[in-house]
Amino acid sequence: MAYTSSEEQSLSQPTWVFGYGSLIYKVDFPFLQRELATIIGWQRRFWQGSHDHRGTPESPGRVVTLVPKKKALCKGVAYLIEPTVFKHLDHREKNGYRRFHCPIELHQQKENVSGVVYVASQENPAFLGPASIEELAGHIRKSHGPSGSNREYVLRLAQSLRELGERDPHIEALEALLL
Repeated sequence: MAYTSSEEQSLSQPTWVFGYGSLIYKVDFPFLQRELATIIGWQRRFWQGSHDHRGTPESPGRVVTLVPKKKALCKGVAYLIEPTVFKHLDHREKNGYRRFHCPIELHQQKENVSGVVYVASQENPAFLGPASIEELAGHIRKSHGPSGSNREYVLRLAQSLRELGERDPHIEALEALLL
């Protein structure tokens, strides 16, 4: 993939950030523009541990990250933000997530732009990895943290994706088991 880490690079102008999980529905930051968007080559998976939002250090919840999959399309929302907003987003996405540059297809503008996406890769200490959909649902059902129940996170994401017109079989299967 052509994605490279941008942690060391300072951003000095407005930048597009792609949201594929809670950044779709929990917009607690200022933005200049919001647009439906897609990135290519990634799929959502509940493989990242959450020690700080949807679980605790003793009992981490599971939150979504991206994993590579050739030709996969991941639909979400892109936000054009000022560089100062990264301080907030970096803190919010601190538990194993890193910023990576990526091309983002903006739907309304019908153009590709360079942007940033937060990904928690398998090299980070909070990565929990794959499990069967039943195991994931069982884990999520019992997890709760300072930001609320893990179940609520899945259900809000599933509803938000429907509102975007996105079909994500992984999310839909989890939702079905949690309802």
